[in-house]
Amino acid sequence: MPDLIAQSGDREGRWRRGMPELSAGRDVLLGREPRTSFASDGKGTYADTSAGKAIAADQPQRRHVAAIPWAVTWDASISRHHAVLTVLEGDRVRVSKDPRGRNPIFYRGQPRESFVLVPGEHFVIGQTTFTLAKRPGFTVETPGSSKDSNKPISVRRGLTPSSDEVQDTAQSPDWTSPPAMGEVTEMAFAASSLRKRNFRDTQTRIDLLARLPDLVNGSLGDEELYARVTDVLLRATPAATAVAIVKSTPGSKSDSTSNSRASSNALLEVLHYDVRNSDPQAEDVSTRLVAATLERRDSVLHLWDATSLGRNPSGRNPSAQGNDGGSQSDSGSDVEYTSAANVDWAFCVPLRSDACRGWVLYVTGSRAGVLRGDQGGDDSDGLIERLSDDVKFAEVVGSLVSGIRQANQFQHRHAAMRRFFAPVVLDAIAGTDSESWLKPRECDLSVMFCDLRGFSRTSEVHSDQLLLLLEQVSSALGVMTKHILETEGVIGDFHGDAAMGFWGWPLPLSGDIDPKVAATLAAAKAAACIRRDYVGGETEFRCGIGIASGPAVAGRIGTVDQVKVTAFGPVVNLASRLEGLTKIFGVEVLLDEVTASRLKQYDEHAVDDAEFSLSLRYLGLVRVAGIQTPVEIHQLVVPVDGQPTLTKAELQQSRQAWDAFIAGDWDNAYELLHRLPAWDRPKDVLLQKILQHHRVAPPDWDGVLTFQK
Repeated sequence: MPDLIAQSGDREGRWRRGMPELSAGRDVLLGREPRTSFASDGKGTYADTSAGKAIAADQPQRRHVAAIPWAVTWDASISRHHAVLTVLEGDRVRVSKDPRGRNPIFYRGQPRESFVLVPGEHFVIGQTTFTLAKRPGFTVETPGSSKDSNKPISVRRGLTPSSDEVQDTAQSPDWTSPPAMGEVTEMAFAASSLRKRNFRDTQTRIDLLARLPDLVNGSLGDEELYARVTDVLLRATPAATAVAIVKSTPGSKSDSTSNSRASSNALLEVLHYDVRNSDPQAEDVSTRLVAATLERRDSVLHLWDATSLGRNPSGRNPSAQGNDGGSQSDSGSDVEYTSAANVDWAFCVPLRSDACRGWVLYVTGSRAGVLRGDQGGDDSDGLIERLSDDVKFAEVVGSLVSGIRQANQFQHRHAAMRRFFAPVVLDAIAGTDSESWLKPRECDLSVMFCDLRGFSRTSEVHSDQLLLLLEQVSSALGVMTKHILETEGVIGDFHGDAAMGFWGWPLPLSGDIDPKVAATLAAAKAAACIRRDYVGGETEFRCGIGIASGPAVAGRIGTVDQVKVTAFGPVVNLASRLEGLTKIFGVEVLLDEVTASRLKQYDEHAVDDAEFSLSLRYLGLVRVAGIQTPVEIHQLVVPVDGQPTLTKAELQQSRQAWDAFIAGDWDNAYELLHRLPAWDRPKDVLLQKILQHHRVAPPDWDGVLTFQK
């Protein structure tokens, strides 16, 4: 996609940004302080919706657009919202004046409300010129483009010189030699050598570097970061005509043969490109130089004699074909470097951090600009000396950007993990190797599955208000996850309207709290809160929670950048099945025997909450889908003010009824169950089974209720 260059009368008011991809379907909102939300009728007219303003009834129906805001802060003639840029096919851009824009937009000398811009054209608002420019591609070789396409190119490599060639390697690049006719000199700068080198204009460089951390940290996104870094490099390198940030995508690798070291241009991407002026005809990036830098992992400089590379009288290389093909000189040579008018050097600096893997800073310019103002001295020596300064400065900038992006990436990763881990867990593992403690391992866990009841019915009712439904679901799930994290649990996963959490990994719970108790407390608090909200009319959902405890494997799956932690094993399946049974039994929380037994043994006060006391209700033996062994289950009774609950006597009577049911004494079980309150749902499961068999247990009765999936 093309770039848009904004340029005022001075260097301070300028930026260059890449237009969004056509497939992204996003417009650009241009203005002094643009917001990100507006509405369009699809015909080039817009209305502000950023503050929730309603569109008048007599206005045509408009579509809401999430726009990318681009600020032009330096020009008071530009309104807060002034123009909307829409990407079209063929690198074209439609420019539409926003109704809120006060001053006209001039295109081809005339004020226009809407027009289509093609690369090379510009428009003016106030004192600022906006130019659409093609983003440079890469110079690439075209196989078979000449009879000598397989002939090696003569390049003076950046190898370590012998002692009689260079006396002070700490102050010099690995190799210095003026290029011969038709040749390109390649020089590599070891990072250790550059660190020992002193700047010639130290104060100027320090002043620029002092501003860089604030500029980088103040960037709102990667695009703005790229623009600020390239701007600093252009300011610090007066002879540079262009600066680019280039990324090599995964899978890209260089051919180490002398004839072709350039990667395919399909594996390289220009993240940002900027030039000293607004000339839309920018030169392509040398793939050979980028590939050499990525291969060596050191900064690499290319020098060439511009007059010997097949120039025509106009000074532009007629063979440069950009993205359409390779570059071939008039003489038929395969020289394929960045060789264009007034450009005869280029260097690349690698960014050495995982956050910028495969990135390089690419700077190109003319030696005339480097040597301008030098008095006396050898031309070649002065060129190498000044360019070495520029390479060192770019290395420092690259190191700073790499470090800041690495720190930001860590912060984002840490923030992402806060969605899964309790703060006390993150504090405990801070400063440790995440790979070690995130590695999957077997341990004893208590696993909880939480599901929202009434989701299908509510989604049908609110089918025309899906955003409202999503907000309600998120709020209810937030109640669950809040109590999981508060009890030092881990958020394992989300499944639509359900969430999974577990306790016992990666660290023991603080205060020697048993994971089974922690899981039970989290379930009780979540169930009570959601029930209160339901009774109060604040939500349309109820919840069902299943908890099971036992051995399982827990740990990270996926990549380091996209951390997803989960647990798997039979106990996870059992917790999921118990959550499903809460629908059948009409209860909020079901526990397996292992969890319930631990609660019975635990200090009574440990399972008491300030708001309610918890009790267990035996619900017999069940056989669930996928698990052949019968499981003893218990209901966690969670009293809530204003809601009925069974008394201790009724709980005892319920246990007697279940014992009679299991023993096959269904007549007695029937009588006992009928004495329980009518609102009690679990008793209905037994009554239905008993009545199906006319109050007589079948001959093969084994005392286990079987439930299919």
